[in-house]
Amino acid sequence: MKYMMFVCTDTEPETDESIVPDIFQWVADNDASGRRVAGNQLVSPSSATTVRVRGGEVLLSDGPFAETKEVIVGFDILECADLDEAIAVAAAHPMAYNGRLELRPYHG
Repeated sequence: MKYMMFVCTDTEPETDESIVPDIFQWVADNDASGRRVAGNQLVSPSSATTVRVRGGEVLLSDGPFAETKEVIVGFDILECADLDEAIAVAAAHPMAYNGRLELRPYHG
């Protein structure tokens, strides 16, 4: 089953950096196992463009679609047997300690 994992900042990161896993090791391990299909960091939310169509007109606005303290800073597409495996993969990611990870299964 495929999952989109949104990598987000958090206002209350882990204070003990010594327990935070290494991101390069996490990527290498999950790429090698086939659990990580793709992933990347995103540039600053200030570079975002929000697109909407209303009344047949394309409306553009600078910046993210929502004003929040937490922002999406990256993503990974995971291929896991089930939600339990996806949770285990997410829990081993460094941003589980310094941010937050949102898992969403692909539809259908």
